[in-house]
Amino acid sequence: MLLFFILGLLVHFVFFGSIFDIYFTSPLVHGMTPQFTPLPPPAKRLVLFVADGLRADTLYELDENGNPRAPFIRNIIMHEGSWGISHTRVPTESRPGHVALIAGFYEDVSAVAKGWKENPVGFDSLVNESKYTWSWGSPDILTMFAKGVGGDHIYTYSYDAESEDFGAHDVTKLDTWVFDNVKEFFHAARNNQSLFSKVNEEKIVFFLHLLGIDTNGHAHRPTSREYKDNVKVVDDGIKEIVSMLEHFYGNDGKTAFIFTSDHGMTDWGFHGAGHPSETLTPFVTWGAGIKYPQKVSAQKFDDAFLKEWKLENWKRQDIHQADVAPLMASLIGVPFPLNSVGILPVDYLNNTDLFKAESMFTNAMQILEQFKVKMTQKKEATLPVFFTPFKLLSESKQLNILRKARSYIKQRKYDEAVSLCKELIHLALKGLSYYHTYDRFFLGINVVLGFVGWTSYAALLIIKSHSNLTRGVSKEVKKPSHLLPCSFIAIGVLVAFFLLIQDCPWTYYVYCLLPMPIWYAVLREFQVIQDFVISLLTFPPSQLVGYLFVFTLGIEVLVLSFFYRYMLTAGLIAFACWPFITQLWTRAKSISLSWIFFSLLLAVFPLMPVVGRKPDIFLVMGAGLLVLLLSLSVVTSLIKRKDHFINEELLLHLFQMLSIVLSMCVVYTTHDSLRKKQGLPLFNQIISWITLASSFVLPLLSPTSLFERLFSILLSSMSAYLLLSTGYEALFPLVLSCLMFVWIQVEQETLKQPSVSYKQKVTSVQFTYNPDITQFRQLYLDDVRRAFFLVFFLVTAFFGTGNIASINSFDLASVYCFLTVFSPFMMGALMMWKILIPFVLVMCAFEAVQLTTQLSSKSLFLMVLIISDIMALHFFFLVKDYGSWLDIGTSISHYVIVMSMTIVLVFLNGLAHLLTTKKLELCGKPKSHLI
Repeated sequence: MLLFFILGLLVHFVFFGSIFDIYFTSPLVHGMTPQFTPLPPPAKRLVLFVADGLRADTLYELDENGNPRAPFIRNIIMHEGSWGISHTRVPTESRPGHVALIAGFYEDVSAVAKGWKENPVGFDSLVNESKYTWSWGSPDILTMFAKGVGGDHIYTYSYDAESEDFGAHDVTKLDTWVFDNVKEFFHAARNNQSLFSKVNEEKIVFFLHLLGIDTNGHAHRPTSREYKDNVKVVDDGIKEIVSMLEHFYGNDGKTAFIFTSDHGMTDWGFHGAGHPSETLTPFVTWGAGIKYPQKVSAQKFDDAFLKEWKLENWKRQDIHQADVAPLMASLIGVPFPLNSVGILPVDYLNNTDLFKAESMFTNAMQILEQFKVKMTQKKEATLPVFFTPFKLLSESKQLNILRKARSYIKQRKYDEAVSLCKELIHLALKGLSYYHTYDRFFLGINVVLGFVGWTSYAALLIIKSHSNLTRGVSKEVKKPSHLLPCSFIAIGVLVAFFLLIQDCPWTYYVYCLLPMPIWYAVLREFQVIQDFVISLLTFPPSQLVGYLFVFTLGIEVLVLSFFYRYMLTAGLIAFACWPFITQLWTRAKSISLSWIFFSLLLAVFPLMPVVGRKPDIFLVMGAGLLVLLLSLSVVTSLIKRKDHFINEELLLHLFQMLSIVLSMCVVYTTHDSLRKKQGLPLFNQIISWITLASSFVLPLLSPTSLFERLFSILLSSMSAYLLLSTGYEALFPLVLSCLMFVWIQVEQETLKQPSVSYKQKVTSVQFTYNPDITQFRQLYLDDVRRAFFLVFFLVTAFFGTGNIASINSFDLASVYCFLTVFSPFMMGALMMWKILIPFVLVMCAFEAVQLTTQLSSKSLFLMVLIISDIMALHFFFLVKDYGSWLDIGTSISHYVIVMSMTIVLVFLNGLAHLLTTKKLELCGKPKSHLI
C-alpha cells in the first residue's frame, strides 16, 4: 500500500505539472531579425516614469475639494500631451507589468517561481536596444532588465531591499530617493565630460521606478491619506525632474516623457488578479513626437470615468500595456523589442503620415517575424502528415499584404497602409496563439485518460480490498493472459516512437506514456469490475439512481463553491438538517443540537466579506478572549474529571494559554505601532516567530488521549493564527474546531453495523502511533458520506474566509507581526500557513474519526482522493484561455488549487498523524506527579 501512495503522489505531481505545459509555457521565440523605422525619430531621449501600484482613478480624479490630486500631470493632460488608460493583464504584479511596458509582451507565469524577480527566459527589451539607459529605483525591478544583457550600456542605481518596509514611518522616501539621485546624477554630469557626452547621445533612456505608492497602498490601502498624499509627492517630483531636464538640455524639444504604472491595486491593498482596480492604470505622455491635447465635444466609452474625472472634453486614447514598448521604440528610433506583441498606438504620434505608416509597417514586420519563427519551429517538430498550418495567414497572403502595404505607402495612401498593417498584426498574433497552443488538445486528451484511469484504479482498489461488494460473487481465479501486457507494451512503443520522430520534449513522454501502466492495472482487474457490476445489479434501480444523484449533487456543490462561496453556506445548512433524516436526532439529541448550532454558525463565514477588506483588530482580540474562556473551562473540567492530573499537563495548558495572551498583546501593540508609523517592534517580531515555532512542538508534549491532544493542537494553532489575523477570520478556526469535536462524536453515534463490536467513549480513546489493524472493519455505504464530509470541510477550510483562487484575496497586513520588509517568498509562506492551519485542524479531526469508527486510514483516504480527483477533472475541463483575464486566471487557479489540495492532503495526513500520535517526554522529568 505504501508503494501505491508513492505512485499516487507521483501521478498527481504529473497531473499538477501538466497544467504548466498546457497553459503556462513560455510564449517567447528567438531568431528574429531586428526591425526599426527607416526615418529620423522625433526624440533623442526618452524619460519613463513608472509609479508602481498607482490606480488610474486615484491619479485622474479630483480630491474632496475639487482640486486635482496631481496638478502637474493634470496640466500636462490639458495643455501639453495625450492621455488615456493603459489596460494591463493578469497577473498584475510588478515584474510582469514592467516586462509588458519595456519589452512589449505579457510574461508567462513561470516567472512566479522566481518571485517575479529574475528572467526565467531571456528576452529583448527597449532597455537592451537603447544606446544607453540609466535607471533608478527598486533593486527587484532594475536588475531584471540589466541581468544577462551584453555590453556596458545599462546603468542601475537602487536603494537597499530592506528599505521596502511596509511598517516604515514614511515610505515616500523611496520616491524622494529616486528624485534626489536623478538630480545629483545630472549635477555630476555637468562636471564629468565622459558622462556629459553620454547623456547627450541619441537613443538613450532614463527610467525612474517609483515604489512608494505601491508600498503605501499595501501598508495603508489605496483609500488612505498616505496613498493619496504619495501621489502628490510623485507629481511634485516629476515636475522638478522635467524642469531640470529641460534646463539641462537647453529646451531643445528632443525629450519624450511617459508617465504610467505597472498595475493598480484593490481597495483592500493587494494586486495580482484581474479586478478593474488592478488592471486599469494611468498613461500620460508628452514632449517630442507626442500629440498635443485634442479638445472633443463627446466621447464614447463603456465606463463613466470621463464624467467622474471631469475630463470629458480632452480626448482619451486607451491602450494595452504592451503597446507602450513599440511607442517608446518609435519615439527614439531604436529597433522594436524582438518579442514585443504590442501594437503601435499611432494616434499618440505627432509626426508625418509617412512616419506613422512606416512605423506601423515596421511593427507589422516585427510581429510577423515572430509568427514565421514560431511556425517554422512547429513545422520542423511535426510530421508533415500531421501538421496543420494556420490557414488565415498563408505565405502567399503574407506577401500579398506586405506588397499591398508598401504600395499604399508609395502612393501616399497612408491611412490605408496603416489599416492593412493592423490587419496583418492581428492575423499574426492569432497565428502566434494558434502555434503556441498547437499541442494543447493532444496533451489534454492524454491527461484526461490518465485522470480517468487513476480514479478508476483507486475505486477498484477500494472495492477489491476494503469492501464486501464483490465477496461471494465469483471465486474463480482465471489464469492471466499474456495478450494484455503485450498489447500495452506494443502501444507504448508506438507512442514513444511517434514522440521521438517529432522531437517532443521529455514531458510529452510522461503525459502520453503514463496512462499506459495505469489502464493496464485497471484492465487487469477485469474480474473485479465484472463482479462489481453483478453486485450493483442486485440493488433496486431507484435506490441506485438515488445514491448516484446525491453523490453527483454533492460533487457539483463542491465545484460550485469554488465560484460562489455561498454554496458552502447552503451545504452547511444541509448538514445542519442531516440529523433529522437519520436516527441521530432520536438517539442523541444533545449532540444533534450541538451539530446543528455549530454547522449554522460556521455557515455564516462564507457570507462574510473576503478577509482583509474590512480589518478589525477588536475581533481578533475577541477571538483570543473566547479561546481563553474555552481553555479555562476545559482545564477546570479536566481537573474535576481526572483523579490524577499531572503537573506537566497543567503547566502545558497554562503555557499554551499564556501563548494566546502573548499573541493578543503582540497583535494589538503591533497594530498600534504601525498605525503610529513607528515600525514593527523587534520584541514583537521575536515573540511572533517563537510562538509560530512552538506551535509545532507544544501539542507533542500533551497526553495522547483524543480530547486533550486535539485541544492542545487547537490552542497552539490559535496562538499562531491570531498573529496572522486582521479581522473576523480569527474566529473561524475556533468555530471550525468546535464543529470538528462534535463531528467526532456524531460519527461515533452513527455506528450501527453489527461487525463493530464496541464503541468507546470519546474521552477514553487514545491516539496510537501504530494502530491495531485487526480492529479495522470493511467499508460501508455510510463511509462514502464520511469521506464527502471530510472533503467538504477541507473546501470550507480553504474558502471559508475568502476566495484564495484570486491572488488579490491575500492581505499583506496578515504577516506584519512577523515582518514588514517586502519578501515575497517569506510572506507567501506565512500566508500559506495561515490557510493551512484550518486544514490541519480538519485533518486531525479526520484522524480521530478514523480511530473512533475503526476505519482503515488507507480506505477512507482513498475515497477522499477519488472525490478530489473527480473535482480536479471538472476544473481541468473548465480551464479557459478566452474571455476576460479575470475568468482565465480564476479558471486556472481553481485547477491548481484542487490539484494542490490533493497533493498537500497526502503530506498533511502525515502531519496530522504525527501531531495526534507522537508524544515527546521532557528530559529529566519524572513521568508523573500528583497535584
